[in-house]
Amino acid sequence: MTLARVRSAAEAAGLACRGAFHPAADDLPPGVSAGTIVMLGFIGSAQWRGFSASPEYRDGRPHPLDRWSLRVISKLAGDLGAAPLFPFTAPFMPFIRWAQKAEPVSPSAMGMLIHPEFGLWHAWRGALAFPEKLDLPPRDARLSPCDSCADKPCLAACPVSAFDGTGAFDVRACGAHIRKPEGAPCMSGCLSRRACPVGAQYQYAPEQAAFHMKSFRGG
Repeated sequence: MTLARVRSAAEAAGLACRGAFHPAADDLPPGVSAGTIVMLGFIGSAQWRGFSASPEYRDGRPHPLDRWSLRVISKLAGDLGAAPLFPFTAPFMPFIRWAQKAEPVSPSAMGMLIHPEFGLWHAWRGALAFPEKLDLPPRDARLSPCDSCADKPCLAACPVSAFDGTGAFDVRACGAHIRKPEGAPCMSGCLSRRACPVGAQYQYAPEQAAFHMKSFRGG
């Protein structure tokens, strides 16, 4: 198995390969073993088109994106001889730590992980655990774009100051705001997230942004 083959198969299934790493013993929960973990997810709106055309997106049942991810990644794992792992099913995996080992992502001023190219417009939907150690490219050592951002426009853009710059997020203040009429602009995509200049070309399409904001708001 090669990483190039995994990347090609992931793209054919409607997913982006989000890097890979050789886990240490303390990277794996009890009962999980792997020589290589390959992360899978979305970058911008490129993979959204496949999901939005799926039966899960259209059937009206709860958690369409999680159900789509379970189906697609489980099949991909079976095809490639890997074990599928997910951030939303028990036992819960340390996806945030894994992501930082697989790619040059780090906590932003808003708390969520930022990528030096994609900015805040990316997500992880699952991972593949391979028993063998695949050959991997050298680690990408690019620094966080937040380190050189003096103005932090993301913090000033939130109408209810839900982000304090330390990574803390006032879920209650944000949730209350977006349930009011004045929160309508946020429902087209988080204003703080959109204020970040990094990766602006990867901003989610309106339908995708609204889907995620509605899921966060609940209904």
